[in-house]
Amino acid sequence: MESDRTLAALGNEYNPDILRAADEPHSAQEFSEMLDIPIATCYRRIEELTAAGLLELHDRVLSDEHRRTNVYRREVDKIVISFDEDDYNVAVTERPEVKNKLDDVWRQIAHD
Repeated sequence: MESDRTLAALGNEYNPDILRAADEPHSAQEFSEMLDIPIATCYRRIEELTAAGLLELHDRVLSDEHRRTNVYRREVDKIVISFDEDDYNVAVTERPEVKNKLDDVWRQIAHD
């Protein structure tokens, strides 16, 4: 992950809110409704976060309207930005795969 790209993505309006909400998989429509973000803006922000490696396409699920819908989940658990005299550092802690699998199992159990 590039530090500049990460910082740029974090600096755009709504992106931090989407990342916080993306602990569990959600569609663009769900993010839009939960966070009161215009849907077109939500799609653009999801694209930026995905390109920066902060959000991932988690699955394609069947919506209530019986259409395939992309759902996204946060790819990272923590981002730490530090500054020194000459530069800055962006340390990204990726979300462990085991955590993703456990979340998926719990989500499946809850829906059954």
